Amino acid sequence: MTNADILKQGIEELGLKCSDETINKFRKYREILVEWNQKMNLTGIEEEKEVYIKHFLDSVAVVKEGYIKDGMSIIDVGTGAGFPGLPLRICLENSKVTLLDSLNKRINFLSEVCKNIDIDDVELIHGRAEDFGKDGNYREQYDIATARAVAGLPILMEFCAPFIKVGGYFVCLKGPNADTELEESKKAMELLGLDFVEKIDVELPEIELKHNIVVFKKINNTPAKYPRKAGKPVKSPIK
Repeated sequence: MTNADILKQGIEELGLKCSDETINKFRKYREILVEWNQKMNLTGIEEEKEVYIKHFLDSVAVVKEGYIKDGMSIIDVGTGAGFPGLPLRICLENSKVTLLDSLNKRINFLSEVCKNIDIDDVELIHGRAEDFGKDGNYREQYDIATARAVAGLPILMEFCAPFIKVGGYFVCLKGPNADTELEESKKAMELLGLDFVEKIDVELPEIELKHNIVVFKKINNTPAKYPRKAGKPVKSPIK
């Protein structure tokens, strides 16, 4: 089985269509990732098979159990090299996707990827979640906020909850410590208007790594004081 076959099969097993054009977009994405990785630190993984599984399939796995559907508005907070937001947009062609990152170099990289894979409707934002979460153009405007283990759960909740409409979901990719972090997040959930829905185990093909998707529903508006000023959520997480 080729690396492209592994990727295609993995995407289809998640209930999504995967054409040759889709695979070609992912191939180009990985090539640009490797090229730019020579001049800036985007990933510790470059080998094709690993990128396809640990970055692309892992990202798309957030559609598992159906909380994220095509046509939804999605913001990926602290997107880094575009994970999970850009692989999601490649597979969910009718979704409105916003990629937010505090490092302009990463936004320039993502702009280059989007141009080369012929995706022109992704919104790329250079900025901090603490600032844009207060902006009326973005606050409580999204069906889904997602993030990929860029910080502990209470911090991620403060970054992400302000962007989600009431009735929408925060879908977070986490590693093996998800249960511990959930325990530490009860206060943040209560204050930010979130309710825990479920933890979903994800098994990726041909690797031993176990990942989790943690899902929360936005049940109340997030109080205006959140997110706190830049740096504060990281220095003193809600606990």
